[in-house]
Amino acid sequence: QVQLVESGGGLVQPGGSLRLSCGASGIIFSMFSMGWYRQAPGKQRELVATITTGGSTNYADSVKGRFTISRDSAKNTVYLQMNSLKPEDTAVYYCNTVPALSAYWGQGTQVTVSS
Repeated sequence: QVQLVESGGGLVQPGGSLRLSCGASGIIFSMFSMGWYRQAPGKQRELVATITTGGSTNYADSVKGRFTISRDSAKNTVYLQMNSLKPEDTAVYYCNTVPALSAYWGQGTQVTVSS
């Protein structure tokens, strides 16, 4: 059974940093591109960062230069380092494969950027 478990969210002031982690099980992790997605209240879920099996990365324009995605295939874990956070980054953050396995969204982790 596929499981994706996100952690590391929280409340942070504008300009602050957070590091999200996502542990994956039930898939051959090293065979999949992985991504971080987010869903803000009243908005559709969007893909913000992708890392391929070879380590190439891609970012949405809204987070480029501030967020860094990485992966550790030995630990079946993908990370998202978020710096210079803005209130508009407030959302529930999810990890999944790219393209997403739609039946296997995890609970996500809440990130709130507010003073």
